[in-house]
Amino acid sequence: MTFSLRTRSRWKRWFQGWQQVDWLLLSLPTILMVFASVVIASTQINLEQTAFGWNHLLMGVVGLIIAVGLCRFRYETLLAWQWPIYLLVNASLITVIFLGTSGLGAQRWINVFGFYVQPSEFAKVGVIITLAAMLQAPGGTTLWGILRALAVISVPWGLVFIQPDLGTSLVFGAITLGMLYWANVNPGWLVLIVSPLVAAIMFYFSVPIWLTWSIGMGIVAWMTLPWRLLSTVVATAINLVSGKLGELFWNLLKDYQKDRLTLFLDPDKDPLGGGYHLIQSRIAIGAGQLFGRGLHEGTQTQLNFIPEQHTDFIFSAIGEEWGFVGAIATIAAFWLVCLRLVIIAQNAKDNFGSLLTIGVLSMVLFQVVINIGMTIGLAPVTGIPLPWVSYGRSALLTNFIALGIVESVTNYRRRLKFTD
Repeated sequence: MTFSLRTRSRWKRWFQGWQQVDWLLLSLPTILMVFASVVIASTQINLEQTAFGWNHLLMGVVGLIIAVGLCRFRYETLLAWQWPIYLLVNASLITVIFLGTSGLGAQRWINVFGFYVQPSEFAKVGVIITLAAMLQAPGGTTLWGILRALAVISVPWGLVFIQPDLGTSLVFGAITLGMLYWANVNPGWLVLIVSPLVAAIMFYFSVPIWLTWSIGMGIVAWMTLPWRLLSTVVATAINLVSGKLGELFWNLLKDYQKDRLTLFLDPDKDPLGGGYHLIQSRIAIGAGQLFGRGLHEGTQTQLNFIPEQHTDFIFSAIGEEWGFVGAIATIAAFWLVCLRLVIIAQNAKDNFGSLLTIGVLSMVLFQVVINIGMTIGLAPVTGIPLPWVSYGRSALLTNFIALGIVESVTNYRRRLKFTD
């Protein structure tokens, strides 16, 4: 009898440990992953490489198991591991420089017992943890705290940028801005942070607008920063210099990177070169019409008109074979995921958990918008995968790890207690 009571009590405690898990948030990425394995297999069926679909499904199951395990892991423990995680991230990115494997014009992978691991993907989660820990600390959102956080994050960002991996470096920027905004940082400071990039772009298109923008940033610095005169001069000077620096950095980019950033505006300028992917992707999505051509029936997909369609351009296969309905259903699933992340961030029991969730939201939302945008010609082709859908083992595991951390945040939020 005593044994039976102890057993029931143990099982009761075990089930109570899962009571606050957000099952909808856990289910939606899982459904996307399973659906993606079918689409990926379809893109490769005529290449006799259907193992890609099974590999995606298998790695997704592994990632799901990890995410479920992380639900019971107290996320607050990550505070004590902030700097070891940061050092591990940088060490892995440095290892890529010396021991990495090259492919598609970049050196991003490490061969680990026959498996190609992309450290820059896992670095996204490391950056989120590091930033969340720094911003929640006392003084984390002061001017000095923000400058310190930016200096710390600039190290892994720079290591990723020189691989070169422009897409992931942009994701780092989106994560940083999203988390700074949620931490209630002065909006003027956020504008000043992105102002050099804007100034570099404006210099390329219009010198008068660039000059006006630089003066405007001086005014923003005067209104929001201490040491007004010095801050105004420095902010204006940085934006003025950024024009020429932008031209210098532009020349450092590879030719294929330049094409990806500009040809989305007019892909017909180079229909057989840099604009080829985008042209074929738009044809595929348009051919799907309302309900799609059917699984294995898409002409652009099955005749392999779109190179590497199972990775960055997987959404074009969804659009062609599953039509407008399939594409909208995919977008709706991502919308619900983002909605749940916002709700969890609002209800987290502390700032650390809230910032972790917003970091994951920024990562997912930016990748979804850019990936889908580039397949329909609304964004540059930057090599950013579609979360849980694009083929890529490191990216898939990273997304499920991030999901597991968020589930820990919601699972260990304060329970509501009703009293008389």
